[in-house]
Amino acid sequence: MKKRGPLIFLWTGNGWGKTTSAFGAALRSLGHNKKVVVIQFMKGRKDIGEYKIQKKLKNLTVKQFGRPQWVNLKNPSLQDKKSAQQGLLYAKKIAKTKPFLLVLDELNLAAKINLLGKKEVLELLEEIPSGVHVYLTGRYAPRWLINKADYVNEVVMKKGPKRLIGEKGIDY
Repeated sequence: MKKRGPLIFLWTGNGWGKTTSAFGAALRSLGHNKKVVVIQFMKGRKDIGEYKIQKKLKNLTVKQFGRPQWVNLKNPSLQDKKSAQQGLLYAKKIAKTKPFLLVLDELNLAAKINLLGKKEVLELLEEIPSGVHVYLTGRYAPRWLINKADYVNEVVMKKGPKRLIGEKGIDY
């Protein structure tokens, strides 16, 4: 019988709410006194709610591997690639501690723009112990990640303002 790895949930699409969904699952897990680790790729802002809340919630760790500025998706910097690699190494290390929920926020996009390679991401997912639930978020999930996931959800924006303006407490 084949060894069962982690259960993988993937959230992708151009609509808003992928990270929010992952944090909803995190909140549920925390409510049951489970350990949750969130690794944010391509994010480095410390003033966002999902980073700040870890001070108030026990069993929640949020680590960021990115700069406060936006990543140029067509031409990511060497620092962006280096940060993503550090995040991947941290994910490998923390997965061994068997958190109940491991959120790899923006991993889909980091893989799509080649901050992380297919082989190294698949190796990470293979190394995650059974019993760990993994949430992958980010737009433009590569087909190979979609194929690897157990559950795939696509978030589609059906309607929104012409100019998207993030609101503190809702969007960050």
